[in-house]
Amino acid sequence: MVDRRPLLALIPVPFLALAQAELLASVLSGGTGFLLLCLVIGARVLVWWLHREWAHRAAERTRTRVREAFLRSPGTKAGEVATLVTRGVHDVTPYAVGFLAQQVLAVVVPLAVVTRLAFADLTAALTILVTLPLIPVFGALVGAHTRERTARQWDALATLGGHFLDVVKGIGTLRAFGRAEAQSATVRKLAERHLTETMSALRVAFLSAFVLELVATMSVALVAVPVGLRLLDGGVPLHTALLVLLLAPEAFLPLRSAGAQYHASAQGRAVLAKVPQHDDTKGVMPPDLAGAEIVLDNVSVRSLKNFSLHIKPGDRIALVGPSGAGKSTVLGLLLGFVRPDEGRVLVGGVDLADIDRAKWLEALSWVPQRPTLVPANLSSGEQQRVALANALDRRRAGLFLLDEPTAHLDAETESLVLQATRTYTKGRTAVIVAHREALLGEVDRVVRV
Repeated sequence: MVDRRPLLALIPVPFLALAQAELLASVLSGGTGFLLLCLVIGARVLVWWLHREWAHRAAERTRTRVREAFLRSPGTKAGEVATLVTRGVHDVTPYAVGFLAQQVLAVVVPLAVVTRLAFADLTAALTILVTLPLIPVFGALVGAHTRERTARQWDALATLGGHFLDVVKGIGTLRAFGRAEAQSATVRKLAERHLTETMSALRVAFLSAFVLELVATMSVALVAVPVGLRLLDGGVPLHTALLVLLLAPEAFLPLRSAGAQYHASAQGRAVLAKVPQHDDTKGVMPPDLAGAEIVLDNVSVRSLKNFSLHIKPGDRIALVGPSGAGKSTVLGLLLGFVRPDEGRVLVGGVDLADIDRAKWLEALSWVPQRPTLVPANLSSGEQQRVALANALDRRRAGLFLLDEPTAHLDAETESLVLQATRTYTKGRTAVIVAHREALLGEVDRVVRV
């Protein structure tokens, strides 16, 4: 997902760092090469500028791909999508521009420095080699807490953004029923939770930055102090001592920068971890639903744990249960929008994950809980009726998935919809999420989730 081609611009960096230290040590010890030193410094600045330019362009391409991936994912909630494609996508930039580059430099620059110093001063090279692992070790210890807190911070932000979007969309209804103030209190509560999680993440970030700076400074001191004492005793030439003093910070600088960029890019990594993976490879053709049994075999995902369901051809099943139990998740599993963490969804003995997504969706007819029509100049009940009419009119559909199809309808319209549903789904399989008692009389069996 992330474009890594700008990292190729960093190839000259370790060689330029060594050349700069060699020439600067030569100039300071009374030698020549000042003009060449200026050219090397200029080249180093130019290389870094080119990398930043290419990295920002690559980050823009990455943001576009990530935004498209979220918008193409039908299983993601609207509120979460709104947060991801605005704030979340922009958080990817520090990861793509800064952290990836420092990861590469944190490997190649210390290796180049230690290799060069092994020929100039073996004692200094061994000291750097021993102290270098301290930074990633301490960084990993602190980073384990950072990941947890960053994940909680992002979840709090996504919850806040999603709830606020729902409130804005339904503000007219809330005002009509006098519930606007109650929702204001809920938004404030969610905002306070986000503030708490953000401050917790920042505290860990500042602590880790302090630890990494302290370890790096002490490590450089362990190299610099002995070299200075040996220089006073005449045990090491001035050029060699200067070379060690100039290269020691170069060895630790990429690791320190990587630690700083790790925290700056933490939210970007959390966002990238949420990017839905789309498999463009064609799967097998779906079995004929007129004779295929659908089985949810001990599946677990989100709040749904160890759920099993056998659906025979022509079955009409109602899913009932409290809000949040996982009824809509079951429909998401049958649609293929949700992949189980454990267990399998089988259609005629074939794993749904192996079936061609497009062909499978062509064989279904689905009405979500809140259908959206574009342009949507209709009331909720009118949108519900249009969506139901479109769904029931799909003659080739062998499986109907209806999520509370009469939720926004009055009693008279509900009766007409139930009659139409009874007629059009006759002989075909249907799974209905039901809250109203009237729906339970239209199904063959009721399954509690």
